[in-house]
Amino acid sequence: MKIISQLGIIFGIYWVSQIIEAVLPFSFPASVIGILLLLALLIPGILKTESIREAADFLTGNLTFFLLPVCSSIMNYVDIIGENLVPFFVICTVSTFVTFFVVFYTVRFTCRLMEKKGGEEK
Repeated sequence: MKIISQLGIIFGIYWVSQIIEAVLPFSFPASVIGILLLLALLIPGILKTESIREAADFLTGNLTFFLLPVCSSIMNYVDIIGENLVPFFVICTVSTFVTFFVVFYTVRFTCRLMEKKGGEEK
């Protein structure tokens, strides 16, 4: 029953992000809005990580299962991907490296903040 309530919290946040997406005057993905909303609730402690941890672990642990339909649907567009293979490859390569560097520097920044915070507590 605990995991159901945790899933309810996560899907409730996503539902609110769907509403925000519908109200916005420009196009912005509801999934990104949901992540930002979840972050905005977690940082000040309005929402505790313990209140969604098990459901989040379950969802991330089974992420491959959720992405399988998307990956199999790509097979319907092999001809379009083949026609645009070079731009597709460039975009995938560049975005992979950009993501890598953003994650790398975010982790470095977070580690420095944690070290700084740990030094203040001593």
